[in-house]
Amino acid sequence: MGSEKINPEQAFMSMMVVWFALVVSQGLFLVLAFFIKPELLRFDFSQPLLGGDAVVIGALAVVSLSIFAASFVMRKRFITQAIDGQRVELVQTAMIVGCSMCEAVSIIGLFLAVANDYPYFFIFSGLGIVGTALHFPKRNDVQAATFKAFEP
Repeated sequence: MGSEKINPEQAFMSMMVVWFALVVSQGLFLVLAFFIKPELLRFDFSQPLLGGDAVVIGALAVVSLSIFAASFVMRKRFITQAIDGQRVELVQTAMIVGCSMCEAVSIIGLFLAVANDYPYFFIFSGLGIVGTALHFPKRNDVQAATFKAFEP
């Protein structure tokens, strides 16, 4: 497998398919929340932002923001390694790891919706969807990891 060359266009297209599937899965979390607890999608904004269990929700909000930020750090690190080592598969790994970490933020929101009846769970889902959208595959990253730049 190490000696096989990966076609950059095929790598980019497969990344697009995986990215789209991960975006769709984010939306499915909202559908799942609707089927589990439809009353949460009535958006009752009269409750406090941190809900009934402020410590748990606050702690999970900090964890979620940390995961969100770490997803971009990890993506950047993988892309740097991909370009330095000319390994296009690390560009794919960067996108998948970044999107998966953002998906974890949405899962935390789903957990809060189901376990704590937290009416603002959609903030976590929105953050996860935005993060996944920001991890959109970039053709330039694939090309940079495929072709070494020649300096004069």
